[in-house]
Amino acid sequence: MTGEDNRERPRKIVHVDMDAFYASVEQRDNLELRGLPVAVGSPAARGVVAAASYEARKFGVHSAMPSVTAQRKCRDLVFVKPRFDVYKAVSLQIRAIFAEYTRMIEPLSLDEAYLDVTENLKGMEIATEIAEEIRARIKVATGLTASAGISYNKFLAKMASDQNKPDGQFVITPKNGPAFVERLPIKKFHGVGPATAEKMHRLGIETGADLKEKTLDFLVEHFGKSGPYFFGIARGIDNRQVKPDRVRKSIGAEDTFSQDIHTYEPAREGLQSLIEKVWGYCEANEIGAKTVTLKIKYADFNQITRSKTVPVPLPAIANLEEVIELLLVPIFPPRKGIRLLGVSLSSLERRRSETAPQLRLAL
Repeated sequence: MTGEDNRERPRKIVHVDMDAFYASVEQRDNLELRGLPVAVGSPAARGVVAAASYEARKFGVHSAMPSVTAQRKCRDLVFVKPRFDVYKAVSLQIRAIFAEYTRMIEPLSLDEAYLDVTENLKGMEIATEIAEEIRARIKVATGLTASAGISYNKFLAKMASDQNKPDGQFVITPKNGPAFVERLPIKKFHGVGPATAEKMHRLGIETGADLKEKTLDFLVEHFGKSGPYFFGIARGIDNRQVKPDRVRKSIGAEDTFSQDIHTYEPAREGLQSLIEKVWGYCEANEIGAKTVTLKIKYADFNQITRSKTVPVPLPAIANLEEVIELLLVPIFPPRKGIRLLGVSLSSLERRRSETAPQLRLAL
């Protein structure tokens, strides 16, 4: 066997991302909403947009935006209450289609997943053809459109799926991967949030090319355990595997605010998108959580956590919201401004089919 035969073949990774999923489901099911700017979420003062239709996005409305801000940007915005049971049912339809092509499926939420199709159940050689076929099958089965990114690793597949949205796909080959990353603005990197992007800008890192110039030691010094990851993706390298059916030890999300928070309402508002993000992961993976942790980082960078463990896995997002509020209320008024909030779930386990008992949540 030659040295060339011994080299590992590039993987074939597809990232499938439904287009404006929650909003598209609502427009599919209600003809009166088609063509209108739709936001899934609550118009209440502390509400947050969970998803925005493409008609709403033209006005600058996007997910995780406070509802009051969205309404200012688009006066004709129509708010629709989320129906997570419906979204989950549609997600399961889509997952069944994935399963006809590969067993290597890693859901990220109800509306997106990684698929490793290097070895696939159809025996198809070309990953772009697999992505096209899957997207067509989704359209027939659900009436919804999906976009896809195809590449040799997870990071680039994720980046590729954003290139031709909605209802399109894009491929990044091993040959053009490094050049694609070099041209990419750092704020568009998956895994680089607003706070990290701002820190990178302060360090003179504006693009992938700038990131590539930094040494591994420099990145570890400034970004800790994320340093090696940034060092790799700047070169188009991401060795993370697609991991199907995994139960993580915990799942979390956090956000750094542009201005410190001193009152309850904006804090609760800021937490809603984090709640929906972690809950979406649990729903997509049919995972239940018994421990909820709230993370608070103050303006002086000191941080505290508050946790609550319940007897059985939380059955609904409303229960998670209730626990978060129980943890959040006692920290107000805060001793200093709050610069970051985070939500994490642990004590994760596979959900059982039987109905969970009604929770009695009390501290």
